[in-house]
Amino acid sequence: MLTLKESAKDIGARVKELRKISDITTKEISSEFNIMEKDYIQYENGEKDVPASILYEIANKFKVDMGLLITGEETRMHIFNVTRAGKGAEVERRKQYKYENLAEKFIHKKAETFIVTVKPKEVENPNTNTHLGQEFNYILEGSLEFYIHNNKIILNEGDSIFFDSTYEHAMKALNNEKAKFLAIII
Repeated sequence: MLTLKESAKDIGARVKELRKISDITTKEISSEFNIMEKDYIQYENGEKDVPASILYEIANKFKVDMGLLITGEETRMHIFNVTRAGKGAEVERRKQYKYENLAEKFIHKKAETFIVTVKPKEVENPNTNTHLGQEFNYILEGSLEFYIHNNKIILNEGDSIFFDSTYEHAMKALNNEKAKFLAIII
C-alpha cells in the first residue's frame, strides 16, 4: 500500500505528464484553474495533495477519467463498479477533509462520487473552494455548517443540498464531532 506522500507524488507525476503531452505550461494551466502557479507546481511535484476539485478539473481538461489520475490504471468498467465499504480510493487528505472516491474504475462517468469525512476543527470560517459544474451533498452522519455565496446553512443527518459549485463553498463539522456526507460532483 502506498503512503500518502507516495500517492501524492504518483498523482502529481501523472498530472505533469498529461500537461507536458498537451504542451501546456504551468502558468497557463494554473491561470485557467485560477490557482497560484507555485501551488500547481507543488501538486505536480507531489509536495502538496491535489484537491479533489482541482483533480476533477484536470481530468476534464485532459479528457481522462479521474480514476486514471488517482490510481494510474485505465478505467475500464462500463456496466457497473462496486466499491466496498471503506475501500474507495482516497483523493484528498487535507487536515480537515478526507475524500473517498466511490467509482474510480468506471469509464466515461458523467459525475464523480465521494464519501467525504470532515473532521472537527476550530476555525471561524473554513477555506472555500470552487470548481466547475454542480454538486449534490447528502449528510450521512453528524452536522455541518455549510458556507456558500455569503450564506451559512446548518445541515444535519438526512439533509441534502444541491448547488452551483462555481460559487465559493466550504463546510465545517459541528458539535466537535466528525461528519460524513455523500458528494456527487456533476
